[in-house]
Amino acid sequence: VSVSRHKFKSVYADTVIGGHRVLIVKPQTFMNNSGEAIAEISSFYKIPSNRIIAVFDDISLDVGSLRIRRNGSDGGHNGIKSMIACLGVNDFPRIKIGVGKKPHPEYNLADWVLSRFSESERKEINETSKKAYESILLIIDGKIDRAMNLYN
Repeated sequence: VSVSRHKFKSVYADTVIGGHRVLIVKPQTFMNNSGEAIAEISSFYKIPSNRIIAVFDDISLDVGSLRIRRNGSDGGHNGIKSMIACLGVNDFPRIKIGVGKKPHPEYNLADWVLSRFSESERKEINETSKKAYESILLIIDGKIDRAMNLYN
């Protein structure tokens, strides 16, 4: 699907996945303000927060690891912190995709998460992306426990 509609401080697509109408949203704000975009689009379309699935990188997980949570804290991720602040709740499911730890403490975090993957890491991330998509199919079908059991 082409994610190319511009509105709500985002680019987004309105499509059908697994028989369910879904919006795929890529905030165009700085990551630390991504909750603004999510709050605008969820308010406009009247989407309850527990029907929002956040998919994001996680430096505390090894490259290619996948972790699914029903809800929870921001875990130190500023984008999720922004979503919680703007939505006023933390009850949205989330899929964390591991990008690995910084190579050393002095390394700039933004440079690390925006850097390119090695060829082997790219293969790992591609496989993880497939698992993330499969977990999304389960979650939108109301089977988050199954998704967590299969992919965590």
